[in-house]
Amino acid sequence: MVRIKRIIITVFILLVASGCQKEEIKQAAKTIIPVKVFKVEFKDLEETIDYIGNIRAQEEAVIYPKVNGKIIEKIKEDGSIVNKGDVVAYIDRDEVGFKFEKAPVESPLSGIIGRVYVDIGENVTIQTPIALVVDMRRVKIQLDIPEKYYSKIALGQTAKVKVDAYPDEEFTGLVTKISPVVDLSTRASPIEIAIDNPESKLCSGMFSKVSLILAEHKNVAVILKEAIMGKEPNSYVYVIENQKAVLRNITVGIRQGSYYEIRDGLRQGDLVVIMGQQKLYDGAQVIAEGDNG
Repeated sequence: MVRIKRIIITVFILLVASGCQKEEIKQAAKTIIPVKVFKVEFKDLEETIDYIGNIRAQEEAVIYPKVNGKIIEKIKEDGSIVNKGDVVAYIDRDEVGFKFEKAPVESPLSGIIGRVYVDIGENVTIQTPIALVVDMRRVKIQLDIPEKYYSKIALGQTAKVKVDAYPDEEFTGLVTKISPVVDLSTRASPIEIAIDNPESKLCSGMFSKVSLILAEHKNVAVILKEAIMGKEPNSYVYVIENQKAVLRNITVGIRQGSYYEIRDGLRQGDLVVIMGQQKLYDGAQVIAEGDNG
């Protein structure tokens, strides 16, 4: 606003030089309103709904022993890679009448050992969890989508995912499952988003922020939200034309961040007031300072 102040001072000087009286100078100052403007741009916007969710492995299983006994050997530790059928631990069956033979505890799928729950010497039963194995090559996020958005969700729809562990990185997922049933208590329908995870950056249990893309609007007129006054369907802005404020009624579309789509009422290059419009009226004289050139 420094530039605006300088312009006002220059106006005062010119008025004094032309022989205006002090009262005339004050009156001139009152009629000139300093404002900040934003030039209407054209951008691509996305209509999204945002959620938080927990990342889970696409496939995971808790391994249980098939017999009771004592853990006598651990073959795999946390983080070990396993194939389906690999032995994770051995159990001494310790049953009367049976010849001693180690009983293997095997992985039901290929992946990584996420957690081993037992130690050597520990007594276990067939209800005792031995280990958790996860396949992290692909992960999933389960969300509950409100009924009002149900018609806008489709298989293959894109979702953008961010996690705190990688704040500068964005992961892309796809909607792979949509429940055909809306829960009566929540009025929401469960969906599942799958994300390829070849580098294993995403871990089961991570907190995630999900933006589900409902629609993409290409090359549309946008302005900053600060410019919009009134409420739909009576929204309006002030546009600067020949150093005067002109009230324009507008039709607002989707929003992405601080940008709003304008479907009607503005043209590319229009200068829209984003600061100082509270003092304006149709035809008011202004001094404008640009925000985006």
